[in-house]
Amino acid sequence: MAGSLNVPHKISLPEAMRAGTVLRIQGSVPDKAKRFHVNLLLSDGQDADAALHFNPRMDESVVVLNSKDSGKWGREERGAGLPFQGGRPFDLLLIATE
Repeated sequence: MAGSLNVPHKISLPEAMRAGTVLRIQGSVPDKAKRFHVNLLLSDGQDADAALHFNPRMDESVVVLNSKDSGKWGREERGAGLPFQGGRPFDLLLIATE
């Protein structure tokens, strides 16, 4: 995916997504943002399930990952460290595995 995207941003996954597929998302963190998210959705609907909810939280210095299946959120995974700053661009690479 080329070019910058506004965040929060939602994107529907390609049907041919398989192990080894790389998605590149470029954007800018909103100035003075405490949090933002990128959602990889399984459909276009308002209440679509999410294969990935990627949620950097500058106010907690953590990146939270989650998914939503059949309308229910899964267990959050939290990663320490935060490579994002308000008002700064980012380049995010998501690599699909089995």
